[in-house]
Amino acid sequence: MGRPPLNFLETKVRLSSETRERIASLVGNYQISAFIREAVENELERREAIKNKISGSEPKD
Repeated sequence: MGRPPLNFLETKVRLSSETRERIASLVGNYQISAFIREAVENELERREAIKNKISGSEPKD
C-alpha cells in the first residue's frame, strides 16, 4: 500500500536564490511548497475579487 494521491499537479516555478532563501528563512526548507501554494491561493482570491468587483459578478464558492 502506498500513500494516497495528493490531488496536486506538479508545476515547476523558477525563483531567484534570494527569494528562495527568504522563504526558507521564514518557513524552513520543508515548507517552501506549502508557502508557495498558500501565496498563490491568496493572490488568486485577491485578483478574482478585483475582477468580480469590476465586472459586477458574484464571487464563486
